[in-house]
Amino acid sequence: MRKHFGTDGIRGRVGDLPITPDFFQKLGWAIGRVLGSKGCGENKVLVGKDTRISGYMFESALEAGISSAGVNVHLLGPLPTPAIAFLTRFLNARAGVVISASHNSFQDNGLKFFGHDGTKLSDDVELEIEQEIERQQIVVEPHLLGKASRVKNAQDAYIDFCKSSLSDGVSLSGLKVVVDCAHGAAYQVAPRLLSELGCQVFPIGVSPDGVNINDGVGATSPECLQREVAAKKADLGIALDGDGDRLIMVDETGAVVDGDELLFIIARYRQHIGRLKGTVIGTEMSNLGLERAITALGLGFERSKVGDRYVLEKLHEGGWSLGGEQSGHIICKDLTTTGDGLISGLQVLEAVTSSGDSLSVLKAGMTKLPQQLLNIPITASIADLELSSRLKAAAEEITLKLGQNGRVLLRKSGTEPMIRVMIEGQDLSLVEALCLELAEEVRLIAA
Repeated sequence: MRKHFGTDGIRGRVGDLPITPDFFQKLGWAIGRVLGSKGCGENKVLVGKDTRISGYMFESALEAGISSAGVNVHLLGPLPTPAIAFLTRFLNARAGVVISASHNSFQDNGLKFFGHDGTKLSDDVELEIEQEIERQQIVVEPHLLGKASRVKNAQDAYIDFCKSSLSDGVSLSGLKVVVDCAHGAAYQVAPRLLSELGCQVFPIGVSPDGVNINDGVGATSPECLQREVAAKKADLGIALDGDGDRLIMVDETGAVVDGDELLFIIARYRQHIGRLKGTVIGTEMSNLGLERAITALGLGFERSKVGDRYVLEKLHEGGWSLGGEQSGHIICKDLTTTGDGLISGLQVLEAVTSSGDSLSVLKAGMTKLPQQLLNIPITASIADLELSSRLKAAAEEITLKLGQNGRVLLRKSGTEPMIRVMIEGQDLSLVEALCLELAEEVRLIAA
């Protein structure tokens, strides 16, 4: 991670450096300076946000910084992250900025950036912005100051875009759907979109108060959705995270359908209708059952590093169209430039209605292997080191015990000082025992 930017923008606890209003104001100026000098798009930057209370403060700081560099600011208000990606190219802006900490609690906040084409800014452009932050801020002449305005039809444009992702002739009319918006950025657009498509919608997590985002609701806490699907006798449930780029679902029996299973359902359906191009991309964390199910369809399967950015890089490299993460970040690259919970959800709903099968039947085409994940805290100094030869040897020994029916993954977290230990195999008790064994090896080395 560089000084300011990580693999997914900037994120941190409000009040901790660099997540302060002063930093956001200076960052806005740096964004304006760098992107204002580039010729792509009109002289404007879009700013959207989720519903956490600190978003108001940071929105104002960014607005001041960007306009002080002579660039116009178009404020979108609360909208999902993928909506800002779409609107950046739809409205021909030079960049889009999202104020959000995704699935984190309200105390955190951060930024994500999209370039003129709706994709995340390149490392080179981010580096230019970082370097500009370190320079003395110089405000443009008064007559050159950027103007700020609110975009009134942003929701309409994004909803129309989502509708266009469905195949011609597909109807969702009558489908009973519970949608959990995590009290986050999609709390208005998600229920409205599904209603306009003919679904009978039961919304939850749609009463944001600035501090309840992701609090016991949404994609990271599907228990509330499970209860509501049962209570309403719904066909299925959709759970988004705080910024709307992650999707987890619940089938009619109340069982959670994770990102691996959703990726399989979308891949099989899109192969069936001739809209799947090439290899499907998962990550190092994707269940081995997904890999086997995808290859059984006669499709290629490759793994990227964990992170939707790396999934997207693989898709670009191969010219392929579909990839995703177990956590629910799913990218349909022929439809979107980034992960989009609503677009992905609509692909699943289309598969359900077109096949006539329930979600539980569709997910049964893939059999997940038992998987165990433990996060082991370590010191920051150890986190900076490569995994030790002793630890690698222990992992190789466990891999031999699992044979061809399992996997071992040791991964340093990209955001905090810990090592993630993941083991999967066909025997749950063996998987749990081996995961504890390897985790203990990590603790001994970290001691």
